Amino acid sequence: MPQTPIPVAVLGATGSVGQRFISLLDNHPWFKVVALAASDRSAGKKYSQAARWILDTPMPDYAKDMVIVPADTDAVQAKIVFSALHTEIANELEPQFAKAGSAVCSNASSYRRGEDVPLLLPEINADHIHLVKAQRANNGWSGCIVTNPNCTSTGLTIALKVLDNEFGVKKVFATSLQALSGAGYPGVPSLDIMDNVIPNVGNGGEEEKVEWEPRKMLGKLNNDKIDLADIRFSVHANRVGVIDGHTICASVGLTHQTDPETAEAVLRNYVAPESARELPSSPRPVIEVRSEADRPQPRLDRLTGKGMTTVVGRLRRDPIFDLKFVVLSHNTIRGAAGASIYNAELLVSENLL
Repeated sequence: MPQTPIPVAVLGATGSVGQRFISLLDNHPWFKVVALAASDRSAGKKYSQAARWILDTPMPDYAKDMVIVPADTDAVQAKIVFSALHTEIANELEPQFAKAGSAVCSNASSYRRGEDVPLLLPEINADHIHLVKAQRANNGWSGCIVTNPNCTSTGLTIALKVLDNEFGVKKVFATSLQALSGAGYPGVPSLDIMDNVIPNVGNGGEEEKVEWEPRKMLGKLNNDKIDLADIRFSVHANRVGVIDGHTICASVGLTHQTDPETAEAVLRNYVAPESARELPSSPRPVIEVRSEADRPQPRLDRLTGKGMTTVVGRLRRDPIFDLKFVVLSHNTIRGAAGASIYNAELLVSENLL
């Protein structure tokens, strides 16, 4: 634990993910928010005036009277910068902050594919954090960029890691049922989503992300790069009328066959790597396995482990592949803001700031 609070900032602070950052950072034991940054139309206003608060928890008192500053390195000077920026803006700004010496913990997709950029879920690939050493050497900067995956990749990849460790995963067929909050605010028009399922999630290559990102996270750290996991993915992405919580229905083909009971025990007993086990945001437990026939459900299970736990259920044999199951993960906590905060905590604990 740091001796004094580490100064942090939030970029894109007025948006839905920015608000989740602000909520989760309230009374954080290691971090103190010193700057909230947003677009030019919000800069100069108090946060309470500029942000239309959409979370179901109150706006933290510390944020209400903070004056929003521009999202640039002159106005924002913090050891850690949490990025909730849109991809196009993140492309430009995140390297500027890394060059200025900040550790950028990003929710944006801009640099997830970078060879020297960690794509992290600390409970399964904490060792990938050490890519930042190569990144600093390659770019000549003292800061760094660390990314978390697409919110749909998150819970699925955590479950797959456990199965891959024990049985070897060869192929995955997955269908997502994605919450509305993943589209930001105002998001999907009500007349489009009510009484409906939309079999397409935006134009940001959602399915392609979920087919590629797990291969990096499940890959092996090899000197200064990641060798991608040799796993084939086929993904369907759908938007559904749920506020929070992404549900994935997955079928997996394994190298070594097993029965659902054995797989369930392996998932239930999984423990995070030691370096990621006792951080403030560490999920406790990493995975919760539900035995009921109709769980997990977003409304009932998304806040398991304060929204950081991955929930798995309906584990059973698959007549075409080997196993099939349902995964639920809170998309704006474990899949977005909570993910970046967890990554930042790992940076601190590994003395990589």
